[in-house]
Amino acid sequence: MQTQNRIFDDIAKVAGGALSALGSLKQEIEGLIRDKLERYMADANFVPRTEFDAVKEMAANARAENEKLAARIAALEKAFDAQKK
Repeated sequence: MQTQNRIFDDIAKVAGGALSALGSLKQEIEGLIRDKLERYMADANFVPRTEFDAVKEMAANARAENEKLAARIAALEKAFDAQKK
C-alpha cells in the first residue's frame, strides 16, 4: 500500500514539474513572438500608437481651426458685401 502512494506521489511531482516547464515555455514563446512582431512592425514602418494618437489629435485641432477660419472668412465676406452695397 505504501508503495502505491509513493508511486502516485512521484507521478504527481513529475506532472507538476511538467506543468511548470510548460508554463515557462509558454512565457518564453510569447516573449519571442512579441519581439518578432515588434521587429516586423518597426521594419514595416508602422508607427507606435502614441505617435498615431498625437498626430490624430493634431489633425483634429487643425480641422477645428480650419472650420473657425472658414466661418470667419464667410462673416467678413458678408460684411464686405453689405458695406459694398
